[in-house]
Amino acid sequence: MASSLKRILVTGGCGFIGANFVRLQLENHPELAITNLDALTYAGNPDNLADLAGDPRYTFVHGDIADRPFVTKLIADGGFDAVVHFAAESHVDRSIHDATPFLRTNVIGTQNLLDAARAAKVPRFVHVSTDEVYGTLGPKDPAFTEETPLTPNSPYSASKAGSDLLVRAAFHTHGMDVVTTRCSNNYGPYQFPEKLIPLFITNALADVPVPVYGDGMQVRDWIHVVDHCRGVDAALRKGKAGEVYNFGGRSERYNMEVTKAVLKLTGKTEALIKYVTDRPGHDRRYAVDTAKSERELGWTPSVTFEKGLEDTVAWYKANSHWVDRVKSGAYRGHAG
Repeated sequence: MASSLKRILVTGGCGFIGANFVRLQLENHPELAITNLDALTYAGNPDNLADLAGDPRYTFVHGDIADRPFVTKLIADGGFDAVVHFAAESHVDRSIHDATPFLRTNVIGTQNLLDAARAAKVPRFVHVSTDEVYGTLGPKDPAFTEETPLTPNSPYSASKAGSDLLVRAAFHTHGMDVVTTRCSNNYGPYQFPEKLIPLFITNALADVPVPVYGDGMQVRDWIHVVDHCRGVDAALRKGKAGEVYNFGGRSERYNMEVTKAVLKLTGKTEALIKYVTDRPGHDRRYAVDTAKSERELGWTPSVTFEKGLEDTVAWYKANSHWVDRVKSGAYRGHAG
């Protein structure tokens, strides 16, 4: 598969993980041309890839994966060797408020892409999902494996589980060459500051309280976004059709540990911590077993949480203009 990759379609490439993936591909694979399809919803930020505007290997297309005729034509005309599907609504709190956009993008959009890719005979389809489809773990439970049943607990994770099952069905029903990846909590540069780590970094730097849900003892496994993107690349190039691959950072931390670490790195005191009412149905613990990915793809996480968090705080400090444009909404003033 690796040697035959010349043109790939990335969906959601202006989002946090997608943008990092586009950068990694262009840096590591000079023979590759990338088309980035993004609807530029609130979390799709053209600023994330603005410096690539002059790169002849990079093409931006503004469009919605839920627009079936548009997607069908784009993929039919594109001559793509692979589709790497990041585009998703992904914020749990927003899904609790209104699940409809999550169903439209994550379920309908994914099926549109699958249908279009199958009709165009695209050789490979990589679907990027989340460990949240597995549900929650108790303190002593073993980590999620690829065989763990899907038991999603939020509208967001339910919509992603739905998309995962559609991808599975495309393999079993139509024989499509599909690979699904599931990943633990990401952090790193270009992350929209509604998620825990960038929200807490940007709040702390501005001396604004950091809102901790409940008792702050929820446990998450944190993976640096570059390690995740390396995993998706490995799945794209080495993954077996029909398989699922988990990626995690081997870095389980209590949310309160992460909060205190951010405050220390930003030079702030714990007086900024503000406890808020816990989210409804908040999963208590996620942990991911990555043995299969390590064994079959030769992938291992390379960034420790301590070094990754230090670098991430430094990035947000150095990119205050990016943060200001996100927080003011100015980044939405153009379509790339």
